Amino acid sequence: MELFPNFINEMNDNPPSPLADRMRPSSWSQLVGHLNLVGEGKPLRILISGRSNFSFILWGPPGTGKTTIARIAACVTKNEFHEISAVNSGVGDIRKIIDQAKKTWRSSKRRSTLFIDEIHRFNKSQQDAVLPYIENGSIRLIGSTTENPSFEVIPALRSRCQIFRLESLLPKDLRCLLERGLADKRRGLGNDSI
Repeated sequence: MELFPNFINEMNDNPPSPLADRMRPSSWSQLVGHLNLVGEGKPLRILISGRSNFSFILWGPPGTGKTTIARIAACVTKNEFHEISAVNSGVGDIRKIIDQAKKTWRSSKRRSTLFIDEIHRFNKSQQDAVLPYIENGSIRLIGSTTENPSFEVIPALRSRCQIFRLESLLPKDLRCLLERGLADKRRGLGNDSI
């Protein structure tokens, strides 16, 4: 018999995800803000939902939904999704993902999406390493950056990607997110009385 069974079970699992991650939208209908880009019939949503394999970069302040939009795009397209951070990844990681993308295409004719968070942190040669695979259609690149891509992303990569600017969420959007987080009993704080 275990003296503290709940504590032991918790110790064997990963720590609980942060609230923002647990509450992250998984569909367009759950997304808050940016209706000018991802609302019904808007440019980014049309491009993501279409059959093209175009690449794009999401530029905006932290917490505006760049990662969320990238993950929703992967779900909508049913592409194999690979996510890396430029902070702790390099050319070797990109090559492994490209090899996996080629295998996936050969075995199932399923496309792959490579999401590079903080793409501005890659140096010129690291950004160059992605170019041939965007050009030949091996991957769809989705990059995210908090820095102006005109200065931080190499011209050759910018010319192969659409750039979409995300603005800070409006107070009404933040209120909506807070209310969801407080009310959700499964993923949020589950306290309707606050």
